[in-house]
Amino acid sequence: MTAMKKKVMAVARGGIGAAVALLAMSAGGAQALDPGYRAPDAEHTLVIDTTKGRIVVELSPLLAPESTERLITLTRQHFYDGLTFHRVIEDFMDQTGDPKGDGTGGSTLPDVKAEFKIRRGPDFPFAVAARPTGSLIGFVGALPVESQVDALFPMSKDGKVDLWPQFCQGVVGMAHSYDPNSNNSQFFLMRGANASLDKGYTAVGVVIQGQDVVRKIKIGEPPVDPDKMTKVQVLADMPAADRPKLEIMDTSAPQFQTVLDAVRKDKGADFSVCDVTIPVKDLNAPAPAAPAATPATDAKAKK
Repeated sequence: MTAMKKKVMAVARGGIGAAVALLAMSAGGAQALDPGYRAPDAEHTLVIDTTKGRIVVELSPLLAPESTERLITLTRQHFYDGLTFHRVIEDFMDQTGDPKGDGTGGSTLPDVKAEFKIRRGPDFPFAVAARPTGSLIGFVGALPVESQVDALFPMSKDGKVDLWPQFCQGVVGMAHSYDPNSNNSQFFLMRGANASLDKGYTAVGVVIQGQDVVRKIKIGEPPVDPDKMTKVQVLADMPAADRPKLEIMDTSAPQFQTVLDAVRKDKGADFSVCDVTIPVKDLNAPAPAAPAATPATDAKAKK
């Protein structure tokens, strides 16, 4: 059994929150988290420094184990350092990861098969956000997903139902050619939601910090003087002093219900999972400056 598969099994048994907490403790020591928050999965989080700023992506080994392993492997080979964003479409996505820079290249590793959807059972760690007619929407970790309803469990041969990611803003997908089983090194980051990609592309992760940077990447097919990934690292491999220190709200925690209630109030009962923004705390961010002192006034002098 591969190390990746063992980790996926650990997540399935203990849930996303338990597995992430364990990985965070092993990677950087125990840390006190605010109630309802968790540390990113350091072993499966990419820190992407670009010419426009930093993007942090948490990958999903539970939903896309082979694609996750591919991105981690290539990152540790420094394959992505210096590669351009060769295809960037406004309100759609930023595509990168091609050593040729024209959309036709890849790594020397074999292609990875499509991971468009999975079969989930009753114990699968899926945080339901809403129950529109005929389906469920919610999150697996921070990744937005949709699923068939639980009522179909006893009607299926394996006692499971389909679950698939939603290509909302911030979701990271694997690029492929006309062959859906041709995932290799190229990936894209969603600038906006696009449901036409659902169940047709592998969603491998989600941006947990730096979505503003995603939208700053220079547009073009290809762009003139394109932006680049200057350096890509696995969070767990970075020196502790250099790591971005983030806490992300745990979608399986009761505190997340407050976020959902606010979205429901604003958007109505039929809100989209893409309407939900998961809170993230940046512990490296400087504290807000104290307001400037106002000079005291002499009440008697004003009379």
